[in-house]
Amino acid sequence: MSANLYALFRERFPADLSARFLETPGGGIVDYAGVEGETAKLANALGALGVRPGDRVAVQVEKSPEAVLLYLACLRAGAVFLPLNTAYRAEEVDGLLRDAEPALFVCAAGSEPTSSWLPCIRTLAADGSGSLASEARVAADEHAVVDRGADQAAVILYTSGTTGRSKGAVLSHGNLAANARALHRAWGFGPGDVLLHVLPVYHAHGLFVALHTTLLNGSGVIFLPRFDTGVVCDWLPRATVMMGVPTHYVRLLREERFDAARCRGMRLFVSGSAPLRQETFERFRERTGHTILERYGMTETGMNTSNPLEGERVAGSVGPALPGVELRVCDEHGRELSAGEVGGLEVRGPNVFREYWRMPEKTRSEFRDGGWFITGDLARIDERGYVYLAGRSKDLIISGGLNVYPKEVELVLDSLPGVLETAVFGLEDADLGEAVSAAVVCEPQAGALSAEQVIAHARKHLAAFKAPRRVFFLGGLPRNAMGKVQKARLRDELG
Repeated sequence: MSANLYALFRERFPADLSARFLETPGGGIVDYAGVEGETAKLANALGALGVRPGDRVAVQVEKSPEAVLLYLACLRAGAVFLPLNTAYRAEEVDGLLRDAEPALFVCAAGSEPTSSWLPCIRTLAADGSGSLASEARVAADEHAVVDRGADQAAVILYTSGTTGRSKGAVLSHGNLAANARALHRAWGFGPGDVLLHVLPVYHAHGLFVALHTTLLNGSGVIFLPRFDTGVVCDWLPRATVMMGVPTHYVRLLREERFDAARCRGMRLFVSGSAPLRQETFERFRERTGHTILERYGMTETGMNTSNPLEGERVAGSVGPALPGVELRVCDEHGRELSAGEVGGLEVRGPNVFREYWRMPEKTRSEFRDGGWFITGDLARIDERGYVYLAGRSKDLIISGGLNVYPKEVELVLDSLPGVLETAVFGLEDADLGEAVSAAVVCEPQAGALSAEQVIAHARKHLAAFKAPRRVFFLGGLPRNAMGKVQKARLRDELG
């Protein structure tokens, strides 16, 4: 039997295919019959453009029902879906496309790249000649689900590396199916559930965690184009589940209309992608009567832990391991530590990715014998199995739920004329969780630089969320005896 993830979803579609899958604030509706028909047309259009099973399809488009259908069509056709953050600049996209070598690149109308080496390019516009949508409109509405093995690639998610080079985590149909099943059970999805979707769909949280659980449930999604507190408050009374990042909950608590009455029909609020502050956890419960369920995952593994649906949800903890997932805390030599001791968190299970795209040496270095993946996060696990994250050994910054790797930003800032050296780190921020911050040392002979110039330079070359929000000009960077920059000291002194 095929392990194609789309086949699993289709088994769980409601008996009445006229049931709603996606509903947008503008009145747009995609029912389950539409999912079946439109993904068949898109799969046929992909084939007509030369996409074959196993080929990569890179996509950089704004959030829309059409983007979701394209993802499902790629699964159905056996292609490997490669979503790109819509904030990425042209040079960032260029580097990722050169690495992935996709058979097709789908982008927004008006943003088509001009590089002659690029593969077939299409937009996802609803109309207009040359768009993928226009080609799908005349395609057949039947397409067999292509057989895929559980270990065959379904998606590649790029995550920036601490060395500055992006890594493509290859997730299989089996990885995604295992995680979806575990979350569907753990979070109690059932008849009548409606998900309020406020997340981007280029990210694992919005594309996989949120939509996969809903598809396994055969239920509906209120599909908002972006997070807006006022719009969220308007739609909350019609929803039962919401998944967000801590920044979303911080902003909702500032909204006067957000109260217990508005949340009366909700059964679950989930938070992830960044640490949830205890103050937010407690204020949310006081305001609404709901306790946010915090969980922990990463690009390479999907979700690993979750506070319980029934039972104690502990502030400051991301809960115990999900069913089927094994966790341990080890020292730097791979020796397992006792309960309560802080060390490197490692994970093993059917959710763990198989490899980094075309980086066999990096893949080997990130795994220990026995299939244990080294997450790079520091944590402790108590006697009950609850996990408490203690920091990130790879200096990852999580700002507003999005990952920012300091080295990537430092390389851009170091290229600014007049800059001698930089150190990028995160500082606590009530809104974003962490704010990207930069310590900048200028060349002695250079003219004075301003914080505005540094930020503008970063925004020119990087997605806006990676650019520093705070810039500190220093005479030199603090270093230890080995010459390593002491970022902990920078955080302590400048925070």
